Amino acid sequence: MDDAVSVMPPLPTGRFEGREAFQQLVRDALACAVREGWPELVLSDADFHDWPLGERAVAESLQQWARTGRRLTLLAADYAPLQRRHARFVQWRVRWDHIIVCRRAGAADALELPSAIWSPQWVLQRHDPLRCNGVAGREPERRILLREALDEWLERKSGPGFPASTLGL
Repeated sequence: MDDAVSVMPPLPTGRFEGREAFQQLVRDALACAVREGWPELVLSDADFHDWPLGERAVAESLQQWARTGRRLTLLAADYAPLQRRHARFVQWRVRWDHIIVCRRAGAADALELPSAIWSPQWVLQRHDPLRCNGVAGREPERRILLREALDEWLERKSGPGFPASTLGL
């Protein structure tokens, strides 16, 4: 086949264990978002430390994914580690500010805040961020429950955060 995208397997469902497995799932999810044209993504984590957001392949996936009609919501307790660790992502975030909403749950316990990717088609959730263990899947019930948990944080337990630029007065 001349199209490598067509041979990509579907995203896995079920349990995953370990940092490498988690990071590969993040990469695969963002590549799948491009292939399947997911209109919306929510990325949530205390500080995105373990996420491969600074990698070239991830930045390229996000660049291909971002276009008219797309929306990305980020939720974190603290964006400082993301800003220090993931320079490519920060640059991408500045360019695509018009499709990104960033919320900060500063009072959140790092283990309380969901560590997850939500999309209308597939979700990933780390139940144990320290050991990078969790579940992923396309099941409607899983997607609904995670979205409800994220909405609670986004609407009631967080405020604006991680501005694309800081303007001095």
